[in-house]
Amino acid sequence: MPDETEPGIVALHLKRYEFALPWCRDRDVLDAGCGVGYGSAFLAQEAHRVVGVDRDESAIDYARGRYAAANVEFVVGDVLALDLPGASFDAVCAFEAIEHLPDPDGFIAEAARVLRPSGTFVVSTPNAPETTHTPENPFHELELSADDFEALLRAHFPNVELYGQRRVQTARHRMLQRVDVLGLRRRLTFLRPASRLLGTPPMANVGLEGVVIERDDIDGATEVVAVCRGPQRDPRS
Repeated sequence: MPDETEPGIVALHLKRYEFALPWCRDRDVLDAGCGVGYGSAFLAQEAHRVVGVDRDESAIDYARGRYAAANVEFVVGDVLALDLPGASFDAVCAFEAIEHLPDPDGFIAEAARVLRPSGTFVVSTPNAPETTHTPENPFHELELSADDFEALLRAHFPNVELYGQRRVQTARHRMLQRVDVLGLRRRLTFLRPASRLLGTPPMANVGLEGVVIERDDIDGATEVVAVCRGPQRDPRS
């Protein structure tokens, strides 16, 4: 909830919505796994229409109360079985959602189904060094390597471009993170101000300009963002 969250954490999430704007401007957009709706509201500033879907009723109730607008609709629903007609959206956005799902391939197929032939699927997931079905995060069903993420998407979209999202850091700060193999800065909070001394603002104070999403910059990325075109619909749908 942006009203209750540090600006830097909000910026990390909103950056992906800002990145998606060129494919959403003046278009019909589905925000799949919209949570409390701040991203849907952000897109609605320039989109023709936005539908936000999430299975959490309390999140949707909050979204309806906090982010209501004439061109935004918030719906309780399952992104694995969307109660939406085929070929009804120009863009589908799904940010930090796919790793929470038991059937990511089924979700990608649903995204392809509801997209118009010229539509675009913009989707992100944490950048895992290797795919695992037993991630440390207890809320994740799996975490995907960039290669496996791309392969999963290409089964339904022939045109996939990968981008890397990362926080803007100085070279000195990046070096500190590389040598801190034990993760001491995460565990010893008194070391965290060191980032400021190395020229990088604290995460809590980062704005949208402090986060970048760049083509093919995957190795140093914390999240992978994919732009997918040419949806291939299941002929049975």
